[in-house]
Amino acid sequence: MTFEGKTAVIIGGGSGIGLCTARKFVAAGGSVIIGGRSPSRLDAALQSLGSRAKAMTVDTDDRASLADFFRRIPTLDHLFVTAASYAMGPIDQIDDATAESPFRSKFWGQYYAVREALPRLAKDGTVTLMSGAAGARPPKGAAAYAACNSAIEALGRGLAVELAPIRVNSVSPGTIDGALWQKRPAEVRRAAFEFYSNLSLVGRPGREAEVADAVLFLMGNHFMTGSTLYVDGGYVMH
Repeated sequence: MTFEGKTAVIIGGGSGIGLCTARKFVAAGGSVIIGGRSPSRLDAALQSLGSRAKAMTVDTDDRASLADFFRRIPTLDHLFVTAASYAMGPIDQIDDATAESPFRSKFWGQYYAVREALPRLAKDGTVTLMSGAAGARPPKGAAAYAACNSAIEALGRGLAVELAPIRVNSVSPGTIDGALWQKRPAEVRRAAFEFYSNLSLVGRPGREAEVADAVLFLMGNHFMTGSTLYVDGGYVMH
């Protein structure tokens, strides 16, 4: 698969799945524009991406920031948004701000990113949304987060109809051993990975590169639209 002459915008491309996807896109011949809130993280990411990469700050929680970000991008072929900040917990133990946080950041952040990108997005381009396997198999204590992931997948199907011939798909990872989990305490990480391994068919958490490969597949396969690709080791099937 080659992306020579194509440009991908990856918001959340300074680390984790976003950065891994950016590296693979560049390796396949394309150019990337990565976005995120941390200038230092973006600068560090650029060091590994080479001359076909640019970086600009953007906050998906801020619609004005998203509008300004896309005003500086003349054209793009592919959009992928991984950036989100949220919390979760049982319905009877969390406040309203916590309950609403997945929707404010993960759902509406992606929705408004697509809206701002649309005037600049190639008519044969793609949008890949990021949901999560919890939408199909909710864990206890995360009802609002699970609902948000399901809503993102429904958004992808709706946009695929509305924006055709632009192709819109969702990628739905399970628990991934990567940058996000490395920020959490070791004992919490070990317990979560053991729990997930016992629930998945392949018996382990995923890797960032496995999700990135799925994103590039959705970008490059011209017969895929309106679909959700579960990169979860069979978690939703167990």
